[in-house]
Amino acid sequence: MAVMSSTLGADLLSVVARLNRLTNQRVRMPLPFAQARLLSTIEDQGQARISDLAALDHCSQPTMTTQVRRLEDAGLVARTGDPEDARAVLIRITPAGVTALQQARADRGAVIDPYLERLSDQDRDCLAAAVDVMRRLIEDASSPRTASR
Repeated sequence: MAVMSSTLGADLLSVVARLNRLTNQRVRMPLPFAQARLLSTIEDQGQARISDLAALDHCSQPTMTTQVRRLEDAGLVARTGDPEDARAVLIRITPAGVTALQQARADRGAVIDPYLERLSDQDRDCLAAAVDVMRRLIEDASSPRTASR
């Protein structure tokens, strides 16, 4: 049964946002959510300029500089020179940052785990398949050939 609905995208985003809010309200993480989100963005980018991170996060460059400095002071990110522009620096995640991000993800996942255990095997299989579909959707949306559409 194929579902074609003009609201499917909005419904998906709404459910994901509510799930994120639920986990953020119930989890105790040593790393604040905003910092974990920024670390995740840096991990996704590989490395990025502060101006690019600010654009991705829809904030000002000074605000992003402050956020990056906090992560840097904690040893979670490091600055490296930009080989394309000697005046610029690139921000990359450190091994400690990867570990902190993995722990944040595990802590957030642990909030949902008891509810997943209550699902039937069929529902868990369906959800696992949906996660795979969502990963493919993200890969497609992130590919250079479709990102500019």
